Amino acid sequence: MNTKKITVGCDHAAYDMKLEVIRHLEERGYEVLDVGTNSSQSCDFPVFAHAVCKNVQDGVTELGILICGTGIGMSMAANKHHGIRAAVCSDTFSARLTRMHNNANVLCFGARVVGIGLALDLVDNFLDAEFEGGKHQRRIDMVNAIDAQEGTC
Repeated sequence: MNTKKITVGCDHAAYDMKLEVIRHLEERGYEVLDVGTNSSQSCDFPVFAHAVCKNVQDGVTELGILICGTGIGMSMAANKHHGIRAAVCSDTFSARLTRMHNNANVLCFGARVVGIGLALDLVDNFLDAEFEGGKHQRRIDMVNAIDAQEGTC
């Protein structure tokens, strides 16, 4: 998988922030796959959550970023997908630790919750952290076992 390639999606509430996040990612050398939305007109966030998660599931990208008004809806929709570990974060400590301890593969946050400066810090902390493995892998294996039993998409 190409770790310098990332899928990004948003709903209408986060369109402007998504553009700033994409610009930031490209400045950091990432190839960004933008799955929409492409305007601030009202839309349905699960469509974009699915598009990001499908790319992660299929190995098109290793990681994804989803942005909506609060990040909560995107997180809920993303976590319905098999193999997706999405975390909604509004502080840098959580964004870093969700990768280090939970091996999260999708970062979610809210454009109505965090400003652009913090949003970019969340992205950087998420992307710069690496999964620690060890005792944390045992716990991820337990989560994956639950995921396999539930028959998610």
